[in-house]
Amino acid sequence: MNAVALLAENITKYFGQGRTAVTAVREISLEIYKGEIVLIMGPSGSGKTTLLSMLGALLRPSGGRIAVDGQEISLLSEGKLPDIRLRHFGFIFQDFNLLSALNARENVEVVLNLAGVKGRRARERAEKLLRELDLGDRLEFRPDQLSGGEKQRVAIARALANDPAVILADEPTANLDSRIGHEVMRLLRKIAREQERCVIIVSHDQRIKDIADRVLWLEDGEFRAAAARAEDPVCHMSVDIETTVAATHEGQTYYFCAEGCRAEFLADPVRFVR
Repeated sequence: MNAVALLAENITKYFGQGRTAVTAVREISLEIYKGEIVLIMGPSGSGKTTLLSMLGALLRPSGGRIAVDGQEISLLSEGKLPDIRLRHFGFIFQDFNLLSALNARENVEVVLNLAGVKGRRARERAEKLLRELDLGDRLEFRPDQLSGGEKQRVAIARALANDPAVILADEPTANLDSRIGHEVMRLLRKIAREQERCVIIVSHDQRIKDIADRVLWLEDGEFRAAAARAEDPVCHMSVDIETTVAATHEGQTYYFCAEGCRAEFLADPVRFVR
């Protein structure tokens, strides 16, 4: 088995104090190995983003410990955390977060510059990463000249720039169509396997479950066994089949997030059945 890249032990996060305190994440323990892709799913407000922020040293846990590559980071001073984030983690965001005034190469270079890699070395590293992601003919393109899939590949190159052990992705397919979203996920799986990085993804997207080595269900700040779920054929949300509304068409049962989606489906089932 590969070595542990990221370790979390009994991490908790609460906001506020006393009677008004709200616990967002409750005593989560997790080991993620090099080369592994872990997908964390759950309903809105379940604590997914809070958990990802703590794992990536963006948010300090209220209790418990976190270690990356054997180095405990949960007790480090605020002054040391930016360097930890820069060198040990790569971040991929739903909205890409590319700098609009910079071209693709410069968006990757800026992260290298922050880590002390400048000039020709930074330029060559950025170009190499972008060419490996089939963006060699887009080096000088600004974000507004790129498609959604191309923007996300630039974001992946930026995440890889400083050779991090851990890639953290927050809803990386949310702004992409199904085909491009799967291409991005296959690319992340290839990176995890070939480069032995661990990749942690937070997502609502049921379509990418097959890419992950492990799928964890987070609800009310705790990992739980996932209930049997299905995808609403109208809005594509993930729904719990035991508590939601359903309809049958040609012997097949379909599940919906609400009566509105069910009514839209029944009005024209052929439109939604693949």
